[in-house]
Amino acid sequence: MKHARSLPPANAASAATPATAPPPTTTIWAADALLPAGWARDVELTWDPQGRLTDVRTGASPAAGQARAVGPLIPGMPNLHSHAFQRGFCGLTEYRAQAADSFWSWRDLMYRCASRIDPAQVEAIATWLYVEMLEAGYTSVCEFHYLHHDPQGQPYAPRPDMAMAILRAAQRTGMGLTLLPVLYQTGGFGGAAPHAGQRRFLHGTDAMLRLLGTLKPLCDAQGARLGLAPHSLRAVPPDTLTEALAGLDALDPTAPIHIHIAEQTKEVDDCIAWSGLPPVRWLLEHAQVGPRWCLVHATHMTPEETLDAARSGAVAGLCPTTEANLGDGFFDMAHWREGGGLWGIGSDSHATVNAAEELQWLEYGLRLTTRQRNVMADPAQPHVATAMTLAAVAGGAQASGRPVGGLQPGAQADFIELDPTHVALAGLPARDMLSAHVFGSHRTSAIANAWVAGQARVRDGRHALRDTAAAAFVDVRRTLVTDA
Repeated sequence: MKHARSLPPANAASAATPATAPPPTTTIWAADALLPAGWARDVELTWDPQGRLTDVRTGASPAAGQARAVGPLIPGMPNLHSHAFQRGFCGLTEYRAQAADSFWSWRDLMYRCASRIDPAQVEAIATWLYVEMLEAGYTSVCEFHYLHHDPQGQPYAPRPDMAMAILRAAQRTGMGLTLLPVLYQTGGFGGAAPHAGQRRFLHGTDAMLRLLGTLKPLCDAQGARLGLAPHSLRAVPPDTLTEALAGLDALDPTAPIHIHIAEQTKEVDDCIAWSGLPPVRWLLEHAQVGPRWCLVHATHMTPEETLDAARSGAVAGLCPTTEANLGDGFFDMAHWREGGGLWGIGSDSHATVNAAEELQWLEYGLRLTTRQRNVMADPAQPHVATAMTLAAVAGGAQASGRPVGGLQPGAQADFIELDPTHVALAGLPARDMLSAHVFGSHRTSAIANAWVAGQARVRDGRHALRDTAAAAFVDVRRTLVTDA
């Protein structure tokens, strides 16, 4: 098998900086910045050597020699749901494989890709994907990582090579990471046996808890967060769910918990046939669902389920472009907001890797279903792009279990500078620039620069690893297509 083109060492991004570059900036001034309470003028951000904001001052005058943002600053967007390896076959499933294609036929094609990919290829794909994300407005990602074992389903002993590939990709690119190893045991509700396409995903409960114990110090060492992802109620039996969550609590009682739930109507019907309850209702009645939880998709709920799930404090993990690509359906945002629910966005299968486009799709879906405009605006923020950005950042930060909730003291210095020379933005006030970025940039990035933990990771729209990472990704994809 042809291997991925070799990537630079983990410090390549910093090594690519010219030797004459000035020392790292610990403060920046912007004429306009989007703070948690809304837009502010003349804002000075200051952060410490660990990349945490220590001061956010409004009404400030720029100091002599201080770095100045040319365009408005907005908070970096947390991507709360990603399956990195699936970026390797985007665009390759857009043909009719049977009389009525659906999520389930797409899943069979996904399994074929998953059966062949190796750790080096996963690292190359994830590295390119995280470069794409950083250039498109995401500054952290929750990696829902379920590709664990070799093609025969055997562990990569003694190391968790697949998870380490994800960690290396995040470290190379500077992407903030919440690593969510996926617990997967059964092929359907009621303990149905898994089939061959799922063998790379499977873990016994004890084995999963040992994996978490191995990964915890590795995540801590690079500032990543570790959590757990019970894949779904169809893949994790009730006793296993209880035991695994108890083991997670013993390791870290604050660790985030993510689960796929109620994505497809077949899943809902099968859950009712098994338990007498739809999946979200079952989960609410059998687990202590609360702010640590992210309910990914949660597309098909009754109004009562929606209100109760929202009031639990859990975050709804919405992935509008993937949900559209897979024909999932559309989320009941009206009842979720009525219940005070938090939400965030993810790129999931990476049909689109663009934070602004996920927001656009979410709003446009609501416009189509309600036949209204500017649905996601609120009394505090009548500009819909501003309201959605602030809400998605807050929800994504909670779901990631990391301090990435916006431009405020104590949060990580993750922020984006919009490009005021982009044709869609040029000459507009700051809040209208953000609106144009979300609704008018026509799939072209209006992002000039991006910082993660106070480190510039994207300059003039480009990541330092862009060319090398793209070439390695293309090599991998060519191999996967040739071997299909």
